[in-house]
Amino acid sequence: MTLGHFYQRNEVVQYADFIGDSFQLANAAKAKPEAEAIVFCGVHFMAETADIVSSPDQVVILPNLAAGCSMADMADSDSVEECWEQLTELYGTEPDADGRVPVIPVTYMNSSADLKAFCGRNGGIVCTSSNAETVLKWAFERGQRVLFFPDQHLGRNTAKAMGVPTEEMPLWNSRRPLGGQTPETLDAAKVILWNGFCSVHKRFTVAQIEKARAEYPEVRVIVHPECPMAIVDAADEYGSTDYITKAIAAAPAGSVFAIGTEINLVQRLAAEYPQHTIFCLDPVVCPCSTMYRIHPSYIAWVLEGLVAGEVRNQISVPAHVAEPARVAVERMLAARPDTTMAS
Repeated sequence: MTLGHFYQRNEVVQYADFIGDSFQLANAAKAKPEAEAIVFCGVHFMAETADIVSSPDQVVILPNLAAGCSMADMADSDSVEECWEQLTELYGTEPDADGRVPVIPVTYMNSSADLKAFCGRNGGIVCTSSNAETVLKWAFERGQRVLFFPDQHLGRNTAKAMGVPTEEMPLWNSRRPLGGQTPETLDAAKVILWNGFCSVHKRFTVAQIEKARAEYPEVRVIVHPECPMAIVDAADEYGSTDYITKAIAAAPAGSVFAIGTEINLVQRLAAEYPQHTIFCLDPVVCPCSTMYRIHPSYIAWVLEGLVAGEVRNQISVPAHVAEPARVAVERMLAARPDTTMAS
């Protein structure tokens, strides 16, 4: 079975048995236990998640091992562990009168299996871009604060929409003691944001939105929550790739959309819904460079290997990592089992 992410180019997704976001693809892997091999046309953390949730007798293959995620790489396990030690020393470990512990770790799906395992071991949870608010509510029921990584923008946009003041969301710089913050600032924090971001979504600007509105007064601007807060505030709506896709599908013919997310998805939606005017906010935006490392020739190479009885580029998460990582993912599912996951 071959899986293709929304952000892959058409030359790749044309070979996919299922197209979706990172969690939908992981769910697709989980739902097909009869598939002996899962060729995951995405990036490394997605293939890891597929391996975590798929059956033990299935193999997960990433056609190009160089297909990573720059955002996921911005939070490594050593830095997060060091941050956690500093926060534990500052906050202690005793729960308050309501039974809430001092801090709960929350990791975005766009993170390594090691960080998902970290959350699983420390009472934390995984979130996606479509269920981040639900997950933060879950975390606040159990903790006085949240440590959110690796994407600062998803954390900030979600918490702000929930009513958390921005001054209660300090940014943690892993290169500085206490993340570059004072004990007083961290003590007053509700959400501690890791200094990570998506290089594609960081490209969008308020000026691009203003230009779109000037050219198309009726335009509907939808951006991904990985965009900076100013972009989300200036847009009409924000949501995951799945949200964007469904919004366009449900719109009346003749609608105009300016979309702030990766160009391959925007171009595919424009081709799929010619009754609308759909364009990317950034006319020169680059595709996700790491996602772009998946090429049809790599797919052919791993498939030829399977035909020859050879598994090439297998992604295998060790059991001591997979087990606590699965706990964090299952907590997310239990928090809202009827949610369509997306990231």
